Amino acid sequence: MACAAWQRRLLAVGLLLALAFGAQAQDSNRSDWLRNPAMGNYKAYAEFKMAHYDAAREVWQTLAEVGNGDALFNLGILAEDGLGEPRNMARAESFYTSAAAADNFKAQYRLGLLYFAGTLLPRNTEKARLYLTRAATHGDRDAQDMLSRLGQPDAPLTTFQQAELLSGSGQLTQALALYRTLADAGDATAQTRLAWAYEAGRGVAADLPEAARRFEIAAQAGNAEAQYALAVMLRTGRGRAEDRAASAAWLDKAARQGHPAAQAAQVSEGRVTQ
Repeated sequence: MACAAWQRRLLAVGLLLALAFGAQAQDSNRSDWLRNPAMGNYKAYAEFKMAHYDAAREVWQTLAEVGNGDALFNLGILAEDGLGEPRNMARAESFYTSAAAADNFKAQYRLGLLYFAGTLLPRNTEKARLYLTRAATHGDRDAQDMLSRLGQPDAPLTTFQQAELLSGSGQLTQALALYRTLADAGDATAQTRLAWAYEAGRGVAADLPEAARRFEIAAQAGNAEAQYALAVMLRTGRGRAEDRAASAAWLDKAARQGHPAAQAAQVSEGRVTQ
């Protein structure tokens, strides 16, 4: 999605959105999605934002048939959070495992966190280390930090790590309280976690304008994932009024920091950041 997943889940986050396909994606169909998975993921993400979970699932199931890692990961999110379907952790685990096998680092981190926390899934230190290591090889700093903590079981947890594990245990209210404390102290990553919570309605009522407000705070502080998420909102007009120029500017900032989905979106638009 869950904390690190909150921002990565819908990223897209992470979702490899092709922002250039806005209007075209809305009228797309199965053959379009298979021909252009970026368009399909764009449509599914837009439907997810509007809580049209059945419509989002239809797209992701189509892309999952051809092994699309982002689609598999997001189907896991729907199953774990019970969005438009009964909550089913066994089903979520299966989707996450398939996504991780497709080298999706978001799924790798999520599985590592779930196995580490040992509440929503049985604790399994060996699997936690395996998946966190895989995510860490992608440069995921959250995975790197959690992997380090796994190797030092007696070391005290940081406030951020406490929040991560609380969220990975399904204790969202407690996790959000810690994120708010960190965000109020200027932690851009925690601010982004809160923004994803408000966008997805996890532990709080869904509130896209509040999500956009928090994304902008974190984006101004230099958080690439928040910059990318804000670009998506400005491009789709969800949570903020549509502003394609501002969207392109934030997308460029995220891409210049090496954000994979932002870079992919620029390529799809025929623009490549140097």
